[in-house]
Amino acid sequence: QVQLVESGGGLVQAGGSLRLSCAASGRTFSGYAMGWFRQAPGKEREFVTAISWSGNTYYTDSVKGRFTISRDNAKNTMYLQMNSLKPEDTAVYYCAAARVWHSLVVETKASFWGQGTQVIVSS
Repeated sequence: QVQLVESGGGLVQAGGSLRLSCAASGRTFSGYAMGWFRQAPGKEREFVTAISWSGNTYYTDSVKGRFTISRDNAKNTMYLQMNSLKPEDTAVYYCAAARVWHSLVVETKASFWGQGTQVIVSS
C-alpha cells in the first residue's frame, strides 16, 4: 500500500518556524516530482511548492524567500522548512507526488496524496 505521511505541523506564533516532513512508503518515488499544497478554512486547495527528482524547485509567490522545499531520495522523504510564518499561512498542508512535473505544478494534479498536517500561525 502506497502512503504519503506528513508530520511536523502545529501551532506557532507569527514570525516563527516549522519544518514539515513527508515520508513515502509502499513504493519508491524514483523519478517523481513531489510537492506541497495547502488548504485554508473556506478556501480551495492551493499549490505551494514542488521539487523534481533532480532537485529543481518552484514556489508560489507568497512563500518565496520564506519556505524551502527539499528531499532526501535515499530516505524517500520530502521536507518543507517554513520560516517567517504569517497568520495567512494557516492551513492544512498536504504532500503530493506525481510522475510528471507539469501535472503537479501547472495542473495541480497528483497520483498520490498525504492525509494532511495542520499548521496554525497565531498573530
